[in-house]
This record gives sequence, structure tokens and C-alpha cells, in this order.
Amino acid sequence: MVTRRRFFKLSGLSAALVSLPPGFAEAAGFLSRDETPQSISPVMQQLSTYMGAASSRALPDEVVEKAKQHILDTFAAMISGSGLPPGRAALDFARSYGGKEIATVVASNIVCGPIEAAFANGVLAHSDETDDSHGPSRSHPGVSAVPAAFAAGEQFAISGEHFLRAVTLGYDVGTRITMSMGGPAYQALTHRSTHGTAASFGAGAAAGCAASLSAQKMRLLLDYTAQQTSGIGAWSRDAEHMEKSFLFAGKPAAGAVLAASLIHSGWTGVDDGAAPVSGVIYTRR
Repeated sequence: MVTRRRFFKLSGLSAALVSLPPGFAEAAGFLSRDETPQSISPVMQQLSTYMGAASSRALPDEVVEKAKQHILDTFAAMISGSGLPPGRAALDFARSYGGKEIATVVASNIVCGPIEAAFANGVLAHSDETDDSHGPSRSHPGVSAVPAAFAAGEQFAISGEHFLRAVTLGYDVGTRITMSMGGPAYQALTHRSTHGTAASFGAGAAAGCAASLSAQKMRLLLDYTAQQTSGIGAWSRDAEHMEKSFLFAGKPAAGAVLAASLIHSGWTGVDDGAAPVSGVIYTRR
């Protein structure tokens, strides 16, 4: 059983390990960052290789069929949400802050920048909560993964098959994050939203796959995603569903497209920055 005391102890250890060079656990003493060269942990190497190959890896027929159903369900949720206050606000946002005309905003005639489109489509998808949900991870994977893959897919002009693979990777990675940390128990112990955490990593994986990031760039994507992960349980008091749609869907989808675009264009980061996160995902696969 994970107690509050034990959880925060482990969280503190993870934070310490992130701030110290890889290999710290095996070292005899404390080493400063400039005393040990940066290396890639075996678990991060496995996970990033798996993610980097997803854009060209064939999916089983039954997975393709299931992915299509979830994608269709998410687009239907975007359309049904377009008449509700969060959806209308998302459409107003996209019209006002359009950006370069690259990506489609569902249930409208708006074509705008991929970051703005990902945000608007995410909010649309969760406006009336007819989207899919996943109990073990306590998340709504479709509302972040599908908009992120869709916007990044239009940005990088990918095929429909590639889009399916990107969405599937988002579901695969995002849900495992909070499952590995205890699902509902994680939120109860920390007051951090499982929905925001899973959404950030799911959308990140989807956008990264749509951008055809290599294994090395997927490691940077995980690092940037970890930096953006946030959310507290205050969303449950949001009477109009607007903050909830922001946290569960719009923010993580937009942040994922931003991160994938930056890394695709050459931004650098820490190769093994999300090592504690990668460990819990990959070892539970």
C-alpha cells in the first residue's frame, strides 16, 4: 500500500535523481553535474526507441479498428461541444488568435495555427463530456491525444495511417503514466489531477509521433512534457466545465504541439530528464 508519507518520500527521491547525473545511484558519493557526463538510462533508451519507431510500425487490425472508433467518438464530441459555453469560448479564441492558416478547427470554418487548433479542438472535445474515459488511469485520453495528433498531422502533412499510429501511441503512453503511479490513489494522495498528467504525456506522445521524431528527440519530448505537466483538483468546482476542458484537453494538446514543433525545429534539452517517469511507464508495459 502506498501511504502519503511513502509517496512523498519516493517523489522526493525521484526529484533528486532528476537533478543529479544519470548513474548517481551507482556512484559512491555525490557528484556534480560537470563531474559525470550525461548518459542515457537503459529504460529511457527502451522507451524512446519504442516511441520513435511508432510512426512507421504497423498496428494490428483490431487496434486500428478500435483507434478509428475512438477517433470518431472524439470528433463527435467536438461537434456536440461546439454549442456549449466552453466550446463557444474555444471557437472565439481560435478566431481571435488564429496564427498561420495550417490546421482545422472542428465544427467551424476556422483554419489557424496548429497550436491554437489543438487547444480549441481539445476544449471542444471535452465541453459536454461525451468523450471517452479510462478508469484505471483516471483520464480522458481522446480529448488530448486526438487534437494533438490532428493538428500536428496537418502541420507535418502526414497520412491517415500515420495519424492512426500517432493517436494510438498517445493512448498507449498517456494512460500508463498515472496507472503506474496508482491511478485514483495518486490524485487522492497528492491533490494533483491525474487527468492533467495523463493528458500531457498522451498528447505529447501523439504529437511527437505525428512529427516523426526520432528516439533521441522523443527523449527530449518527454523532458519538455514533464516540464509542462500540471493540474490540481480544483477543476471539480468548475460549474461551467470551462477550466476542466482547459486542463483535461486544451492545454495539454496545445503544449504537446508546441513541444513537438520546437524539438522538430532543433531545440535541445536533457536527454534523460524524464527518467523516473520513463521507468514507471516502460517497466509496467
